[in-house]
Amino acid sequence: MLFEQQIRSQFPILGREVASRPMVYFDNAATSQRPECVLALQDEICRRHNANIHRAVHTLSYEATDLYEKGRAAAQKFVNAASADEIVLTAGTTAAINLVAQCMARGGFIGKGDGILLTEAEHHSNIVPWQMVCEQYGAHLEVIPVDAGRDSANTGAVDMEAYRAALRRGVKMVSIAHVSNILGAVNPLREMVAEAHALGIPVLIDGAQGIVHRKVDVQELGCDFYTFSGHKIYAPTGIGVLYGKREWLEKLPPYMGGGDMVGKVTFEKTTYADIPLKFEAGTANFVAGACLAPALEFASQMAADPAAQAHEKALMAAMDAALASVEGVFVAAKEAAERIPLYSFTIEGVHPLDAATLLDKMGFELRSGHMCAEPIVDRIGGGSMLRASLMPYSTVAEVEAFADALQRVVKMLR
Repeated sequence: MLFEQQIRSQFPILGREVASRPMVYFDNAATSQRPECVLALQDEICRRHNANIHRAVHTLSYEATDLYEKGRAAAQKFVNAASADEIVLTAGTTAAINLVAQCMARGGFIGKGDGILLTEAEHHSNIVPWQMVCEQYGAHLEVIPVDAGRDSANTGAVDMEAYRAALRRGVKMVSIAHVSNILGAVNPLREMVAEAHALGIPVLIDGAQGIVHRKVDVQELGCDFYTFSGHKIYAPTGIGVLYGKREWLEKLPPYMGGGDMVGKVTFEKTTYADIPLKFEAGTANFVAGACLAPALEFASQMAADPAAQAHEKALMAAMDAALASVEGVFVAAKEAAERIPLYSFTIEGVHPLDAATLLDKMGFELRSGHMCAEPIVDRIGGGSMLRASLMPYSTVAEVEAFADALQRVVKMLR
């Protein structure tokens, strides 16, 4: 209880009400809330250091640039990249995956007849950019099934035999989620990266969900690219991190052209800046970029705190019990060997949108619908599901109250 109080006191928004009831925020997989340390820096930059970065020698520009680059350094430390030059700051995971997809194709590393390997549990942001590359360059998708649904063991596991077979069918790129935003199951990344690298195939990991609940060491993992969004992990929206191995970033062409990504510009020829600025055209979201520093420091403290780890286990045990207490609930990947506190589920005889609407009237903020992962939700949830996702500031009492609220919703809607 002391841990919960200490953490929650740092998040002002958690004290508000919804529908005249105490708010319970269970939509963290979409966007996390921000602690005071992030809000304070965000406010300070806007009030005292608001100036464009990298371009001027005046005091405000220097201060803003310094804060922005401290955000990059924090991201480097957080994922253990070999150098800050391997950290490209983007608008988010979506922008980062689009960047890699287009640059790999424009650079000639993906072309006609080549395969791009995904799993069927990917977010739209890790499907659509690759489909666009397929349409533009004549490549094709290789989609690997996962074990999820009522007619399976429901472990959320990737079919590794299918994965190995696909790797040998002309695949030139692997792009997979660390953790599916529907299943919550943690993929065996080290094994998947090693299998791909044995055949010389580069790997991108969509870490939007995984980075929040699992320690990531990109050098140990060996992946070629790893990306995540700041707004999932205590930072503001509009900022993301793309780690890329130096050897890849140096040989890939730029994604967009414009200010700050250039070396010298003439009408005859333009040269490009060194990495990572080569991939950072235009005015960066320097406020959000700077806020990565306190956000990732806060996340590091949570990861290193045994009380936080014990609290997460207690939350998950409580949520398992809460969902089991409601008749007709089906939880995606319920039997996962390793999972994060993210639960996508359906309730027999209850439409997810109706349930989410009633829960909101009771103060519970959940996600409903296809959660930007339509293919897997169509298969296992009939096109729509509910999702409850937890963070360290969630409480066991909230989860227990959620169980009671679900019981009431079922009585009203069945």
